[in-house]
Amino acid sequence: MNPGIDAAAGRVLVVDDEKPLAQMVATYLTRAGYDVLTAHTGPDAVQAARTQAPDVVVLDLGLPGMDGIEVCRRLRAFSECYVLMLTARGDEEDKLAGLAAGADDYITKPFSVRELVARVAAVLRRPRTTVVPAEPARVFGDLVVDLAAHEARRGGNPVPLTRTEFDLLAALSGHPHQALTRRQLIDTVWGPAWVGDDRLVDVHIGHLRRKLGEDPNRYIDTVRGVGYRMAIR
Repeated sequence: MNPGIDAAAGRVLVVDDEKPLAQMVATYLTRAGYDVLTAHTGPDAVQAARTQAPDVVVLDLGLPGMDGIEVCRRLRAFSECYVLMLTARGDEEDKLAGLAAGADDYITKPFSVRELVARVAAVLRRPRTTVVPAEPARVFGDLVVDLAAHEARRGGNPVPLTRTEFDLLAALSGHPHQALTRRQLIDTVWGPAWVGDDRLVDVHIGHLRRKLGEDPNRYIDTVRGVGYRMAIR
């Protein structure tokens, strides 16, 4: 077992139509102490996620029966599991489509299996939004950020955010007068152990802004050369 990885950290579903690759990844994850399941088609992945409730899904894009983007969309209808998307190197459109569908992170092929195991460990160590029960909901005009309910409401209507999008909103709304750098947001939402391209923050912020309203800058300001700040109008 690898030091620093909690054997009770969680269950991982590995989805890839290349069975030898899926089995190799599963073997490494099992050795690291995780409870591992595999699936090789899109429909099987959705069914396994529904019945087995994994904590993390390692999801390839190219799957028979249903591609990884559609699998991710369907997962988001009933699960808040972490989704680590496997994409082709340099295929920016796939990365953006995966994140738009609700993936939390991505890793490009070809990849080191040890790196993937480390990424799974990092995402499972990722801190979740902590809530002080007595804390009132945070109000920004017609936007309410309710940490206790883990919900954002605009004009009284719930905004359908992914877990990552809500965590970014919680981080920003917790420091409404402070500009937070991408690294600060990564440390808060993904955790200090996360490594990768910090443009991931920009993509999730873009999705968050679109879901919050027609005006992309109404609630979240871009602070040039720094990062982002909750807008105070």
